[in-house]
Amino acid sequence: MQLRNSPQRYGIISMCLHWIFALAVYAMFGLGLWMVTLSYYDGWYHQAPELHKSIGVLLMMGLVIRVIWRHLSPPPAAPKTHSKLTRVSATAAHIALYTLLFAILISGYLISTADGKPVSVFGFFDVPATFTDAGSQADTAGVIHLWLAWSVVILSVLHGLTALKHHFIDKDNTLRRMLGRSSVDSGA
Repeated sequence: MQLRNSPQRYGIISMCLHWIFALAVYAMFGLGLWMVTLSYYDGWYHQAPELHKSIGVLLMMGLVIRVIWRHLSPPPAAPKTHSKLTRVSATAAHIALYTLLFAILISGYLISTADGKPVSVFGFFDVPATFTDAGSQADTAGVIHLWLAWSVVILSVLHGLTALKHHFIDKDNTLRRMLGRSSVDSGA
C-alpha cells in the first residue's frame, strides 16, 4: 500500500490520519459529555478534564500535521461521475470540517487557559496560557466550544452518510478509496 495519495486513491498516511481523527473526535465528544455530568466528589472530576485537555493539544498538533500533509500529498480528485455540485459540496464540507476542528480546539484552549495556567499534556510538556483575563473568557469559550462540538459531530455524521450514499446508492468507489480497498476508481 502506498504512503502518499495518488490520483486514484488515498495513501496509508491520509487514511490513518482520517480514521484516527474520526475516532478521536467522537471519543472526545463522548468524554466531554460525560465529564460535565461528574460531581465534585467523583474520582474523575479532575482527571477527565486533564485527559480531555491533553488529547485536545495532541489533536491540534495532529490537525496541523494533517493540513500540511494534505498540501504535500493532495487528495485524489472526485470521480468524474460526480456532478459539479457534488464536487463543490464535498470541498465546502471538508473546508467546514477543518475550520470547525481548528475552532473547537482553539476554544478548548481558551477555556483551559482562562485562569492563566498552562495546559499540561500528560505531564510531558506544558502549553502556556497566552490570552487570559478576558472577563468571562472561560464561559464564553465554553458555550462556543459546546456548539462547535455539536456542529463537528453533525457535519461528520452527514459526511459519513454521504460516503455511504456514494457506496450503496451511487455504487462508486468514494468510500472504498478511504478504506484502502480499491486502487482504481471506475468513475475517475
